[in-house]
Amino acid sequence: MKLVQEFKTFAMKGNVVDMAVGIIIGAAFGKIVTSLVSDVLMPPIGLLVGGLDFSNLSIALTSGVVIKYGLFLNTVIDFIIVAFAIFMMIKALNRLRKKEEEKSIPQPKEEVVLLTQIRDLLKK
Repeated sequence: MKLVQEFKTFAMKGNVVDMAVGIIIGAAFGKIVTSLVSDVLMPPIGLLVGGLDFSNLSIALTSGVVIKYGLFLNTVIDFIIVAFAIFMMIKALNRLRKKEEEKSIPQPKEEVVLLTQIRDLLKK
């Protein structure tokens, strides 16, 4: 029974729940980006390179073995777009955090500022 209680305590910690939510949202975000890459970005890129569809690019080896490097290219482009989107999202979040931190820093009272200036002048 103690093991079940320990697991329950572990599973209900805020970090574990936050991580689970992040993974679920990340999976959904991955599907959106995959659709963006395959349905929106790849057709114009294929058109620019002469109407090629990267997903059909492959090298046939003997006995039915095929190296599908076109699918690999699609996956690499997908990764680059996902990484860039995450970078931009984190950059925006950091900017928001910085603004919140600036707001939360209490400004010194006018009296304190004046006393600090007087102190600095007396030191000179």
